[in-house]
Parts: sequence; structure tokens; C-alpha cells
Amino acid sequence: MEETICTFRLQESSTSNRKELMLAIVVILVLLGIFLLCFVGVLVRRLRNRASTCRLQLRFPNVEKGSISALDVLPSYDLHTIKIATNDFSKENKLGEGGFGAVYKGQLDDGQEIAVKKLSRYSAQGPNEFLNELSVIAKLQHTNLVRLLGYCIEGDERIMILEYMENKSLDAFIYDKAKSSLLNWQRRFDIIIGIARGLLYLHQDSRLKVIHRDLKPSNILLDKDMNPKISDFGIARIFKGDNALEDATTRPVGTFGYMAPEYLSHGVFSFKSDVFSFGVIVLEIISGKKNRIFSQTDTNLNFLGYVNKLWKEGRSLEIVDDTLNQSYPTEEVLRCIQMSLLCVQDNSNNRPTMIKVMAMLTSEDQPFSPVVQSAITSTSSEGGSTTNEMSFTLVGR
Repeated sequence: MEETICTFRLQESSTSNRKELMLAIVVILVLLGIFLLCFVGVLVRRLRNRASTCRLQLRFPNVEKGSISALDVLPSYDLHTIKIATNDFSKENKLGEGGFGAVYKGQLDDGQEIAVKKLSRYSAQGPNEFLNELSVIAKLQHTNLVRLLGYCIEGDERIMILEYMENKSLDAFIYDKAKSSLLNWQRRFDIIIGIARGLLYLHQDSRLKVIHRDLKPSNILLDKDMNPKISDFGIARIFKGDNALEDATTRPVGTFGYMAPEYLSHGVFSFKSDVFSFGVIVLEIISGKKNRIFSQTDTNLNFLGYVNKLWKEGRSLEIVDDTLNQSYPTEEVLRCIQMSLLCVQDNSNNRPTMIKVMAMLTSEDQPFSPVVQSAITSTSSEGGSTTNEMSFTLVGR
């Protein structure tokens, strides 16, 4: 009897061990299967990206290989996927449109919301500019720069997939009286600081030094928390090391009203060109007025000249947006106006660097004073220039 019980227990133990062994084998096989699927997925993605790169090199042989190889780190999406995400680029999904083409809201299969920038076949931004923008954004990572998620090049289509920004662009707020009322002073100041931090990163803190060349409110996007992110790097220039003090082009491109005088008249651009554009943007954020279409019945001065005149007369606060209802810290607003006037000086050598701009914005004990230095020359919408009486330069107290 005891032998029978022992035999039964041995058989039961052996059966249990076999079950445990089989379970272990099944688990190992499942894990190996998952690993192989992941490996194959990564391999397919890399091969597809490499094939995409080869196609780009064949289609755009004149484009720098550095710009194309930078795309190896980016996911490549097929056109069918993008069409599904945007409901075939429906009007209901369109977020906006510019000279480059249109931007659509989309949603990927995993639920992630995206912004799809679809370049028009007739866009002035050609394949070189498209690849330039892709390669620039791919190499840069900063909280105040728009994030690139991937791209699609199929047939004649050139598409960028970007992070979706719930509040669209800055210009949709500051020029609209109803929407501008949503921007109290603290929010405007935070936007100014955010743009400055993004520019400082581009000019100094990133491993690549980048001159944006088309900084304007429509290229400043706002996320759900109204944090600003610089976008649209189609005409940006990348420099390695410190070889970006000054350069020139025979074909100045950008937007009138934000282009520095030396760039508009002679095609010369530098980091200080972006500083000029930043100064104009800050004055527009403060005032809610557009530099290009500003008009004042009692003066023939343009916007920058008018602000300059008010500063000289001690009346700078008159430009502050009425929607703020005089609810703002006077000293902080004056410091921002003063900083902006320093940024838009005619002589680029007298404009501050972005690190000095950040110091002026964040230091309550302002170490700079305005002095008469030269004339502010600012561009009109026709591309001409007007000269005003006075400008400022940085000097110690």
C-alpha cells in the first residue's frame, strides 16, 4: 500500500514538473517571438528609411548629403497613412495656409495628434529648402522649438509631420482684439522669454549654430499651455563652430517688416539679423500692432520710428495694448520696450546678443542705458527704408 502511494506521488510530481517545463518553454517562445517581431519591425523601418534616403539622393542630387543623411534618424511615413490621419487632407482638418502650402491637423493610429505640413507643388520652398528644414529640425531639440516627428516624400508630395500645437500661431492672438484679451501681461512676458530662450539655444547653446532668417509671429507656435515654439526652418542657415559671424546672399528671403536693414539692402545676415526680428516681435506683442501696416495720422514715422519717438519723449507706455487695461508692471514693460529698441538698431554691431537680451529680460536691476548713437532704419512693406532721428546702444551705467 505504501509503495503504491509513493509511486502515485512520484507520478504526480513528474507530471507537475513536465507542466512547469512546458509552461517555461511556452513563455520563452512567446518572449522570443515578441523580440523577433520588434527586431524585424526596427529592421524594416531602418531599411525603409534607407531606401527613402537613396530615393532622395537620386531625386535631389544637388542637395548636400549631410542634409539627407540627417533624415536617417527620422521615421518615414507613407502617403496612405497620412491621408487616413488627415481625412484625406479635408478642409475640416485644415489649420492654416501660407506661401509654402497648407497645414492640417491629423491623428495617427495610436491616437497621437499631429500637424501635417503639406508643401504646395507651386511653393517657393523647393526641395532644397524642404530638406534643409527637415535636417535642421531633426538635429535640434529644445522645449521652445517645434518638434519634428517624421516626413513623407512620395511622388510629388513633400510632407512634414510635426507635433500638434493646440493654440496655433502667435499672430492669431496678438493682432486680434478678442483673442489678445486672453493674453494678460504675464502670459505675454512668458512668451517673450520663451522665444528668447529658443533663439539663445539656436545661436549659442546647440551643437549647431543656426540663424533662422524668417522669425515672425506666424512662425511662433503656441501649445495648449501657451508655451511658444519657434517653427519654419526652411531658409535657416546652419554653421558649425563659431563661423557664423556674418554671411551674405544674392537673394534675400524673408518677410518685410522683420528683415534687418543690412539683410534687406545688401543680403548680409548674421545672428544679429534674428535679434532684429526678435525686437520687432516683442514690440508687436506689447502693442498688438503690426510693424508692416502701422499708421499714425499725426506722424509719417513707421512703427519702429514711432516707438523710438515715444521713448525719447518718455511716453513709451502709450504703445501698450489697450486690452491689458493698464494692468501690468510698469518697470517690466519699460524694460522690454528698451530691450526691443536696442535690438532694432540700424547698426548690427550695436545690437545685443541673445545672451545679453536674456540678461536684460530677467534682471530687475537693469544695467543698460539708452544713448543717442545712430539712426534706426526700418523696412517698409515695399522694401524701402525710412530713417529716424535716434537709436540706442548698450553702455554701462
